[in-house]
Amino acid sequence: MTAVWQVSLRKKYRHGASRFELDVDFSSPARRVVLFGPSGTGKTQTLRMIAGITAPDAGIVRVAGRTLFDSDGGVSLPPSERRLGFVFQDYALFPHLTVRQNVAFALQHGWRNPARRAAEPRVLQWLERLHLQPVAEHYPHQVSGGQRQRTALARALVGEPAALLLDEPFAALDRSLRQRLREELLELQSTLALPLLLITHDDDDVRLLGEQVIHLDGGRVVAGDAEGGLRRPAQAGEPVAI
Repeated sequence: MTAVWQVSLRKKYRHGASRFELDVDFSSPARRVVLFGPSGTGKTQTLRMIAGITAPDAGIVRVAGRTLFDSDGGVSLPPSERRLGFVFQDYALFPHLTVRQNVAFALQHGWRNPARRAAEPRVLQWLERLHLQPVAEHYPHQVSGGQRQRTALARALVGEPAALLLDEPFAALDRSLRQRLREELLELQSTLALPLLLITHDDDDVRLLGEQVIHLDGGRVVAGDAEGGLRRPAQAGEPVAI
């Protein structure tokens, strides 16, 4: 099977006397891949290098057939050209912009704020699809945790990315809300057939969303089939033991 995700990344981190070496290597044909492991194992660093936010020392990143980074081949696309939607763990919403403006910001060129009544069809589509119309004119501090998460997801998707990256997207939510939003994400990903890479240390994320699970520890793949073995795909709406 053709690999959807081909990732081989190396980077050395130094903080005073502390040293950490990341060396992550996996290939997968799965549409939904979960990088799983405890905090401090290199999951977020790996995601940021795939997105182009952090530069690796060496390696290669190919997603859905496109080479985004290849140190030997001299390829290093900037984040804006990688066509990857990114949902940060804290959602990284702009506090001075409304929900509508936060979503519309992904379509802006430069750093000008979107119009307060931005009416771009794609923005309206995602506000409706993720049930955000009632709070479209609210600011992030005025909406619930689940609505903030949906706003970040809408912003990641409005630019029609080739793949979606999520950094612990449910960590800040209460248990019952996490379960509901996992199921919504699974249904959305299944409908869009969009490649998804999610990092987590939560077993419940793995059980519902992990078509393939890559276990990281100490900056390396330590368990799981890094050559592309797949689990039975979970189905949208399928119950999960919690």
